Amino acid sequence: MSQSYIEQRTERTKWFLQDRFGMFIHWGLYAIPARGEWVRNAERISNEDYQVYFDEFNPERYDPKAWAKAAKAAGMKYAVLTAKHHDGFCLFDSQLTDYKSTNTKSGRDLVREFLDAFREEGLKVGLYYSLLDWHHPDYPAYGDQIHPMRENEEYKRDPERFVNYLNYMHGQVKELLTGYGKLDIMWFDFSYGELKGEAWRATELMEMIRSIQPHIIVDNRLEASGEEGGSIYTDNPSLYSGDFASPEQIIPPSGITDEAGNSIPWEACITLNNNWGYSAADLTYKSAKTVIRKLVECVSKNGNLLLNVGPDAKGEIPRESLEILEEVGQWIRRNGDSIYGCGEAGLTKPEWGRYTRKGNKLYAHLFEESVGPINLVGLAGRVKHARLLSDGAEVFVSRPWNASLYQEDAFFNFARPEHSTYPLPDERDTVVEITLIEE
Repeated sequence: MSQSYIEQRTERTKWFLQDRFGMFIHWGLYAIPARGEWVRNAERISNEDYQVYFDEFNPERYDPKAWAKAAKAAGMKYAVLTAKHHDGFCLFDSQLTDYKSTNTKSGRDLVREFLDAFREEGLKVGLYYSLLDWHHPDYPAYGDQIHPMRENEEYKRDPERFVNYLNYMHGQVKELLTGYGKLDIMWFDFSYGELKGEAWRATELMEMIRSIQPHIIVDNRLEASGEEGGSIYTDNPSLYSGDFASPEQIIPPSGITDEAGNSIPWEACITLNNNWGYSAADLTYKSAKTVIRKLVECVSKNGNLLLNVGPDAKGEIPRESLEILEEVGQWIRRNGDSIYGCGEAGLTKPEWGRYTRKGNKLYAHLFEESVGPINLVGLAGRVKHARLLSDGAEVFVSRPWNASLYQEDAFFNFARPEHSTYPLPDERDTVVEITLIEE
């Protein structure tokens, strides 16, 4: 079963490993308090006290077409929206609950509008669905590790009632799979403590998903982080191990492999500031240079980057986020060939930056200026020619007098004489496309 499953996973994730860059969107009632998506947990807010945000919710400036255009202009190829986060509020017109956007002042199925807009721009689409639900009356509350009412004895619940929640959760996933057209990604979040794997009836859930949309790719969070035995990190993954690993707010030091050392699909999900949901006071934004370099780092390790934005209560992506995305997009427009369809180069990481590779095209991503010519360790006799990727300008490949001792290495520089020192054409990331001689 496992070999067949891995083969199927390989087929399902072909587009994913080609596209490399996506947009994550965390949005819901928590945009009104504007203190992050975990505000209920952090401030122990009850359903009753949280209700004021449901009563107020009316994102009049929600324009998913503008979101989609911004994502596409940024060079993103797919997007994932929170259809339901931990607070239980649904951005779609679920028939299994009244706690949904169509019952707010907005009156809109926000998920359907998102899907239509992003598909129209030619982007692949995914939906995030939280396995947790702090609003549902049959989800564990008192004594749970993270429920807002975990310390409130009035919220003691009969464990036997949990089956009602599981039926509800499975039902909502089925609604999303059957009522909203072709989805490319189902992004579950998350397992913890005893709530993992079959506690979610995970095999049954995955069998349903595969029977309805067999092409869809699923993350690995139906099992707990670091799970052993049958996880995606083993050579014998279970049915619910998922199609890709999902490290959060960290980029793995050397990519992700299974027990046998084989690279497995993975995607680092990273916030643009320090919160997933809109946080008005959080202005700690990553620069466009940082985003570009971290995208390159992910690709150099055979991974993807899913970069998050948190729209505000009115439905707009913050100006700071849009400005960063615009600059990233300008870089990708000129350098995207070094990202899409690329992966690990099979070479030692260079001191001046990173490599990505696609066939005989090796992409040198220069983050640091060199003194004298730029060293390509071990590539003597293997370089056919080199060009700046951004504009196609010739880069001079030679071994100038000051590099004559390093016979196994190749060298290039941006101008002549090649032994001199020149500034990087793009200090964020100068990309040189090196065509290798076929071996």
